[in-house]
Amino acid sequence: MDVGPPPRLVECFRQRFGDPARIYRAPGRINLIGEHTDYNDGFVLPAAIDLSAWIAAAPRSDRVVHVYAADLDRTTELSLDDPPARAASDWSDYPRGVAIELERAGHRLLGADLVLASEVPIGAGLSSSAALEVAVAWALLDLSGATPEPLEVARVCQVAENRFVGARCGIMDQFASCHGRAGQALYLDCRSLALRYVELPGDAAIVVCDSMVEHALAAGAYNERRAACEQAVRILGWRRPEIRALRDVTPQDLECHQAELSEEVYRRCRHVVGENLRVAQAVAALEAGAMQHVGVLLHASHVSLRDDYEVSCPELDLLVATAMAHDGVYGSRMMGGGFGGSTITLVRPDAVDALGRALQESYGEAYGKQPRVRVCRTADGAQRVL
Repeated sequence: MDVGPPPRLVECFRQRFGDPARIYRAPGRINLIGEHTDYNDGFVLPAAIDLSAWIAAAPRSDRVVHVYAADLDRTTELSLDDPPARAASDWSDYPRGVAIELERAGHRLLGADLVLASEVPIGAGLSSSAALEVAVAWALLDLSGATPEPLEVARVCQVAENRFVGARCGIMDQFASCHGRAGQALYLDCRSLALRYVELPGDAAIVVCDSMVEHALAAGAYNERRAACEQAVRILGWRRPEIRALRDVTPQDLECHQAELSEEVYRRCRHVVGENLRVAQAVAALEAGAMQHVGVLLHASHVSLRDDYEVSCPELDLLVATAMAHDGVYGSRMMGGGFGGSTITLVRPDAVDALGRALQESYGEAYGKQPRVRVCRTADGAQRVL
């Protein structure tokens, strides 16, 4: 669990702005299963983790937001009365986009001085961007005298990433950062946003292995996958008007109309349709304590992401194969948007250290560098800390 803000954050704020600061945090997330289903109105099973984006903040008397990113040693500012007409295509689009979308949602914000620092590694598939967005939204609303509502914050932050960053992400990452609970995963219906918390068993540790291969979700490959899903919905919707997203498509629908889809689009759909089923099966297995079955489903998810959705890479495949061959591992898969990032492995607690060594050895031999192995613990969602 988080024990407090990075000491440098408070000192940095004092040096730059002088005023006493309020402190906010918003966690990154892991996703046990349910990848590339959220923007298809499907089902996901994320959990907030004990790595957070942190913000030290104080209100201003004007309507200007000053932001200092301590990790980058970069600054930006935004006049809420005269916001920019277009994105800057750099890190500043995250806080700027959030502030502008909060105003569009009807909130009259005060200006603010913000210092940002994050423990969530960039490009590792742990939702560093969502954690930053949620922390900024939480701070700006609280400083302006509004009570942050988790669902509204998640929605606003998703819109900000879609419009200002250009990543057509679903709502899972922001939702998990807002709604997380220690010891529990979030079984989320991404259409209705109905949520059920699922207790995570104590006999399984969550090991995240960062391949150190950075991905860029705003780049074309992610958006191409989403476009393929939307194309399939348009085609299948001619046959069944009730199909509004791939979550409405059954395996039988897909087989019956396979000839109407290109081979590539068919495989994209097969992943999403199958993944939605795997999420429901994983929830049932977790609630029954059937960890071996959960592990089988995780690995099936990886195979589908690798072969049908084609978002894995050789580095991730090696990490998964190494984990699956290790004693005490229930299951392993790539996690996140893909093309790099991390794997997630469920493993017996007594096998964690040996698994970490095996991952580092096999990866080092193959690629001449060390992956970053972490045991992630679940955490509560966004909050004001001080």
